[in-house]
Amino acid sequence: MRSPLRSTVRTAAASLLLAAGLLAAGTQTPAVAAVPHSTAATAAAATAAGVATAEYDLGDTAFTDPESGTVSEVRAVVHYPRHLTGRLPLVVMSHGSWYACDDADAQTWPCPAGSHPYPSYRGYDYLGRALAERGFVVVSLSADAINMTSFDYGDRARLINEHLRLWRDLANGGGALKGRFTDPATGREVAPAFTGHVDMTRVGTLGHSRGGKGAMWQASDKHRAEWPTGVRVKAVLALAPVKFDYPEGENSDTLDTKVPFAVVTSTCDGAVHEQGQEYLDDIAGLNTVTDFSISLQHANHNYFNRSWTPPASLGEDDSTCPAQELTPAHQQDALTAYAVAFYRYELYADPTGLPVLTGRRPLPHTPATTRVALPATTS
Repeated sequence: MRSPLRSTVRTAAASLLLAAGLLAAGTQTPAVAAVPHSTAATAAAATAAGVATAEYDLGDTAFTDPESGTVSEVRAVVHYPRHLTGRLPLVVMSHGSWYACDDADAQTWPCPAGSHPYPSYRGYDYLGRALAERGFVVVSLSADAINMTSFDYGDRARLINEHLRLWRDLANGGGALKGRFTDPATGREVAPAFTGHVDMTRVGTLGHSRGGKGAMWQASDKHRAEWPTGVRVKAVLALAPVKFDYPEGENSDTLDTKVPFAVVTSTCDGAVHEQGQEYLDDIAGLNTVTDFSISLQHANHNYFNRSWTPPASLGEDDSTCPAQELTPAHQQDALTAYAVAFYRYELYADPTGLPVLTGRRPLPHTPATTRVALPATTS
């Protein structure tokens, strides 16, 4: 494996040039409030601002992948501003490989009698609330069936596309999601006014772990034609993503030179280490947009997802530096600050978070190393 941090932040002159040019381009956009420095504060602020939560569940076998035949659930939690005004960007998040059922010994999908799907997709609720507070509709989808039956990254990408297709139809006033939302706390039907208020030409994606490679696959030059008609993905965040090519050196399935992306890795990730930095290496001299990455010191792999974090029932601490590791709250704060900066910048042309992306503004509680990959045409 190539050294994941062989390139650090570009020269100070290049960073200043990038910041100056991009800030100038976004001077007419509104500023947003600073990111809170604790997840508790984020949740409280989101509640005060009127963030609502809903779920949809079309069943454990609702989607059959047209290419692989993998049968998946269509299930997700949605965080959104309670008072929807205008047309808001959509962010779709996909978790990675974990237990598919709450019985760790389960071997079949749907889960066997007495067992239930494991709620990995609820592990990013803190991030969904923070993004919703800042003007996004945020969907975190479940991929338990893929975790039980398939290791195909194309399956993960096509499941993202299926949710995007459903949201496109809903945004236009119809489709299978209409009338299918419930309150996750009570199970009662709710009817969020999403029609006319979701902009499917301003979509962001996030994938964690194996989901990170799935998100890069979905956004790649090779697979962009598979997006649902009318959908435009304009920001991709690969969170602690796996990175390996098969065969070695054949990276076309995940090579993305046209859609802006950011990669988040961690120095104490015991699962995939810092493989994800190689996504930036791949696009050197090829990218037509600016891409970013950050390496979080002393963060691990699992704490980004609360459902994978102790004391969750199947939570595990994978840290390679347990004596120095960040607390889960601090690690989640760092991701929240970075993700808010990235999506606000890419989907709202809001420059206020650019210093976070370039490393000029530190993240809360967390030393980090940033990289900025300027477009290949920029000297």
